[in-house]
Amino acid sequence: MSTPPLTRRALLVSAAVVTAAACTPAPKAPPPPDPLAALAARARADAALATAVGTAVPALAAPATEVAKARTEHAVVLQKEVDRERPPVSSSGSAAPTTSATAPPTAPADPAAAKKALVDGLTAAEKEASGVVATVPRYRAGMVGSVAAGCASLREVLA
Repeated sequence: MSTPPLTRRALLVSAAVVTAAACTPAPKAPPPPDPLAALAARARADAALATAVGTAVPALAAPATEVAKARTEHAVVLQKEVDRERPPVSSSGSAAPTTSATAPPTAPADPAAAKKALVDGLTAAEKEASGVVATVPRYRAGMVGSVAAGCASLREVLA
């Protein structure tokens, strides 16, 4: 049994396929995660904890409400910058809303423990933001530095 001879057409088609495959660039690696996304997530978590503390511990309601308002604002500003830099895209190709559903935190019932939880969260957020400042461009560093300073001042609200 003999193989049929290659026609000129078959030869040209196979050459075109090989050439097209060789010219197709390799897919780009995805960019690393935006460091501001982690800061925004932490701010949302801090705001949720402060809201829970304000509800569970009446003695801390006023300062916890201030912490919740400030950290919510931090989360909004940081998320807007993340979305500006890397617009979220839904599966349909349009911009997707950036929401995350997590279980609300449980606030300690003891006022001292609740206050410590808030202070510890703000301290960790300040350290995380301070570590990011030196790694981002200037226009983002100012915003992140303001978030770090805001966390430090919120600790004073709780003092």
